[in-house]
Amino acid sequence: MYFLTQKIAFPDVSEATSEGLLAVGGDLSTERLLHAYANGIFPWFEDEEPLLWWSPDPRFVLFPKDLKVSRSMAQLLKKDLFKVTVNKSFESVIEQCAITKREGQQGTWITEDMKRAYTKLYQLGYAKSVEVWLDRALVGGLYGVDLGNGVFCGESMFANVSNASKVGFVHLVQNSNYNLIDCQIYTKHLETLGARHISRQEFLKYL
Repeated sequence: MYFLTQKIAFPDVSEATSEGLLAVGGDLSTERLLHAYANGIFPWFEDEEPLLWWSPDPRFVLFPKDLKVSRSMAQLLKKDLFKVTVNKSFESVIEQCAITKREGQQGTWITEDMKRAYTKLYQLGYAKSVEVWLDRALVGGLYGVDLGNGVFCGESMFANVSNASKVGFVHLVQNSNYNLIDCQIYTKHLETLGARHISRQEFLKYL
């Protein structure tokens, strides 16, 4: 196992375990996070755990051309029930993502340190949020990292109303020029929208 030091560096991603774990330790400084995402690496750990860095193979991604919008979702979008905004309430979105209970997780991986680190990325222009509103209430959204390289690295999403997060995700894909949406790890939710696995080697070519 590779233990990080104060130096802003990671081992080659080929050294990750079969589960995708690459390194332990370090910090969530802006410099380290930007270096990590530029090399296909992301932090993921729960409270009380050490800082864990991942680069899974295969990688779960969505190519915008592969986006699947079901008939029922298309009808929902036409009704304009929801209002969708971008970068209007980043801190509210990350907070809602943190408190959302998820199947199979004991706690949240969006710790206070994570909130501060990604909020700083947002303030510097390296992170983005999508907000979904219903009757002026924030009911869904997502956030992620955007280094300006044509890849959006999705971090988390939430929905307090059925389909709200899907509405936000579809809006992101259809109203941007990304070459690739990095979904990181498999979820059935995103598979229904067209996400699929590609090799880590292929993924890295887009960064």
